[in-house]
Amino acid sequence: MVPPAAGRNPTGGIGRERRQCGPCEQAGCSMSGLHRWERALGIAAAVLFVGAVLGFGAALPLFDPIGHPVALLGAMGVPHALAFNIVGFALPGLLASLVALRLLLRVPRTAPWSMRVGAQLLMLAGVGFTAMGVLPLDTSDLDNPASQYHASAWMVWVLAFVPGAVMSGIGALRLPAWRAVGALHLACGLGVLLSAFALQVLLPAPLAQRVAFGVWLVWLVAVLPLAPGARRA
Repeated sequence: MVPPAAGRNPTGGIGRERRQCGPCEQAGCSMSGLHRWERALGIAAAVLFVGAVLGFGAALPLFDPIGHPVALLGAMGVPHALAFNIVGFALPGLLASLVALRLLLRVPRTAPWSMRVGAQLLMLAGVGFTAMGVLPLDTSDLDNPASQYHASAWMVWVLAFVPGAVMSGIGALRLPAWRAVGALHLACGLGVLLSAFALQVLLPAPLAQRVAFGVWLVWLVAVLPLAPGARRA
């Protein structure tokens, strides 16, 4: 009887031997799971915002989904305003800031400076979006400080996202692996700019605002899936 060779499974099944993952493979599995988690951030923000607008809008009598601004759902004195401000503004804004942070961490160290500064402005845009929920509109007096604070938060969102997206896009187009992300940045940045200001000449202001929000949500959902997965030297 020939003894089993050293290191061979004595039960006779090489295929039954349990394969041990090496450190590199374990790191790769961890990174793959992290990237899947990151991709869900933008989707979650979009689902929260759209679901809040549709759900709370349907629950509010006489709310016009086209003719009334989204902020009316979270205005002072409106039923369930606090819940809408949390679900519709605060949480999506925080998730958007996290998306921008994860994007910043992927930017190559040798990338143009505009990509890093742009990503920081994109984080600020998320903070501005959150602030719209923290500083609700007062429909009884659109000129009082509360309404002005809400309008200022909206301007922070726009004026941070547009230059942040454009700067990130210009820098990303110089890197072959980031060109798809660069095109997305530029398209969404210009889309929000036109929707927030120029489109109001052709459409009612609340509808133009919804277009701006929609363009921003497209950016949120697509930017991390398109971005290269690991920071490169």
